[in-house]
Amino acid sequence: MKQRLLMFVMGCLMTLSAWSQETVAVNTGNIVSPELNETERTVTFRMFAPKAEEVTVEADFFGRTKMQTPLGTVEVPERKAMTRDTTGVWSLTVEMPNPELHTYCFYVDGMRMVDPNNVYMIRDIATYTNYFLVDGELSANYFVREVPHGTVSKVWYPSPNLGMERRRMTVYTPAGYEDGTERYPVLYLLHGAGGDENAWSELGRAVQILDNLIAQGKAKPMIVVMPNGNGAQEAAPGEYPNSMYKPSFMNPKTMEGSFEVAFSDIMEYVKSHYRTIDDKAHRAIAGLSMGGFHSLYISANNPGWFDYVGLFSAAINREAKGENSFIYADLETKLASQFSESPKLYFIGIGTADFLYQDNVNYRKLLDQYGYQYEYMETDGGHIWSNWRKYLNHFLPELFK
Repeated sequence: MKQRLLMFVMGCLMTLSAWSQETVAVNTGNIVSPELNETERTVTFRMFAPKAEEVTVEADFFGRTKMQTPLGTVEVPERKAMTRDTTGVWSLTVEMPNPELHTYCFYVDGMRMVDPNNVYMIRDIATYTNYFLVDGELSANYFVREVPHGTVSKVWYPSPNLGMERRRMTVYTPAGYEDGTERYPVLYLLHGAGGDENAWSELGRAVQILDNLIAQGKAKPMIVVMPNGNGAQEAAPGEYPNSMYKPSFMNPKTMEGSFEVAFSDIMEYVKSHYRTIDDKAHRAIAGLSMGGFHSLYISANNPGWFDYVGLFSAAINREAKGENSFIYADLETKLASQFSESPKLYFIGIGTADFLYQDNVNYRKLLDQYGYQYEYMETDGGHIWSNWRKYLNHFLPELFK
């Protein structure tokens, strides 16, 4: 009797387990979204929402539209309506966009949602979006390919200049680093406002770009250090004690000199813990937006540190005030010293629709006034990751020649 009862209970449990697994499969396994049709060059989005009255898609390649608000007319991302079938699945098929990493989300009766059928998501500041990759010449290096892969480490280092015993940064070492004795050049790659030490490796596809360019022989094997540029943070939100807060665009100790003053802490740690070639000719610094701002002023204040500088959609102007005002004071004098040492590459990239475009135009006029040599790259679009990935893909092959 006991044996029969045990077999009955086990059978029930097995049935419940199978039912549970089947439920999961129904919810996430039967709907493909997005579906890329290479033959027809289309993308189809799908969403199961049988009780919804309206479902729309917002994607980075749909463009923008104007909307009336109490504050006036503003531009917002365009949304496209989906169509519901008899099973409650909403869908929309559109022409496949240009090769790139593309982001999108759904709105179900006005409520923003990520795609429950697409596990590939990225966080930009406090917003999650789904993404998919369209292959092509422009995006070829954004994919994981069958090439030797570097190692990505989350490294904690002391920062006495910020009064912290530990801060975190992401460090990329090229394939073969752990098994060899070779020394490598170093690129310090800085994120923008609201970002953190995860931004370049996740949103920027920096790891894939490095692996692919190095494997192709187009870029030198290098160590890439991606620190956290928010001087009040130990690490990305949620990654250090008492940090489970909503990430924000502007953070304390970001553009008032603290990070620039403390940058030597990062360099000292890298020098003592990695096999680097420790001279100016084998050091580079680059960053996007706020990171470009940091790159500009760190390199200008330390003309003997970097032979390669990259400003990607960089913020430029800063009024000199506060205890670290010396970082931003007398920029023209500092640039004179920096360019007197003839940096091998001073790169500026900006999109024509970027809100920082005119600031970059004015900055180039200043450089032109003194005859300072730099490389300039102008692209379509605004203050967006698709531009910053392009600049990195272009910048890396020019380093350490």
